[in-house]
Amino acid sequence: MAKSSSKSNQNETLWISYLRSFITFLVVVHHSALSYTTFARFDSEVYIRSTHVIVDSERWGFLDLLVDFNDIYFMSLMFLIGGLFLENSIRKKGLLKFLKDRTLRLFVPFLFIGTLFMMLAYYPAYLTVTGQHSIGAYIIDYFTLQGWPVGPPWFVWVLFLFNVLLVVYRYFRTPSLSPKKNTLAGLSEKPLKLFSLLFIITTLAYVPLSLILGMNFWSGIGPFDVQLNRFLLYLTYFFIGVYIGTTDFKNSIFSQNARWVSYWKAWILIALLAFTLKQFIPSVLLGLVQNQVLPEILGWTIFHTIFAFSCTASCIALVACFRTFIRIKREWWDSFSENAYMIYLCHFIFVVWFQYLLINLNQPAFIKFLIVTLASLFISWLFSITARKISFLKKYV
Repeated sequence: MAKSSSKSNQNETLWISYLRSFITFLVVVHHSALSYTTFARFDSEVYIRSTHVIVDSERWGFLDLLVDFNDIYFMSLMFLIGGLFLENSIRKKGLLKFLKDRTLRLFVPFLFIGTLFMMLAYYPAYLTVTGQHSIGAYIIDYFTLQGWPVGPPWFVWVLFLFNVLLVVYRYFRTPSLSPKKNTLAGLSEKPLKLFSLLFIITTLAYVPLSLILGMNFWSGIGPFDVQLNRFLLYLTYFFIGVYIGTTDFKNSIFSQNARWVSYWKAWILIALLAFTLKQFIPSVLLGLVQNQVLPEILGWTIFHTIFAFSCTASCIALVACFRTFIRIKREWWDSFSENAYMIYLCHFIFVVWFQYLLINLNQPAFIKFLIVTLASLFISWLFSITARKISFLKKYV
């Protein structure tokens, strides 16, 4: 009976596992596209200041849209998923064992595996700038002039930090701070109120910091780097995930029969309209500001608010679609899900090296992008399957 219940619980959360791995897939696609966007630029003095490690002369405007669309929502959603099961894990393990497990699962791979992988990934940029093959000189340059680039594993250390903050909160929390009623869970039958609440939360978490710091403000020490204007946004989505995780979400807010889930077509339409608005509104706002119709601060506020609206709509649309359509286990998807963490950690090596090797290939950006994406995805997956057969590595990734 216990086995049957466990299998039922796994089936109920299958869509979440597949959604998490789908976002990992999008991350690979995202980084594969960065070499071929029209806005890509390479800084030959300090390559870490480039928009991407390798910048090709071939460009494709469609990839600008793809990169921009992903950038709006997919890491916020990843943080929400990252917080979803933590309360139950803490209850089962206790705070100290939970923190130890999180250290082994997140911080250790980030610091050691992540650093090694990023050193391998950034080497083509060093070759591009210097034309030298000196490993020693590269290592010195990597840790000094480039400042120990973090690359995609930034997500892992920030997630670990959020886990630590959750442990601190749980340690000092008094019973009176425990919610007697989970507000979000009660909105499963009220789609408009659910969207409005999440939009307001997203706006408050994102807009003020972005107005103060700017859109793409990265800061940190060494590999502990983060897009600071989004720090509160990511933290908020993480704790939304934790908050949802305190309830029987499988039968409430994330129930397949929840009213808001049944509106998946509407959410897709809203998400597409919101993203379209975000693409066209900057030129309108710029004209109004230049003509002194709008104060600049108000123009930026409107733009950042539309970003928050688009982020909210895209997150809700993707969750609703996966909750609606993911019902059957797929062996290949199970394999990808099991290996998603290692794929996330290692894919950047293969993406960058393929982009580097293809840079002189006389083919359109679309062809290069497709080769990089498929090859990197396949080899990352294969590498993960092989590496995770090593018992020492498997306990970490």
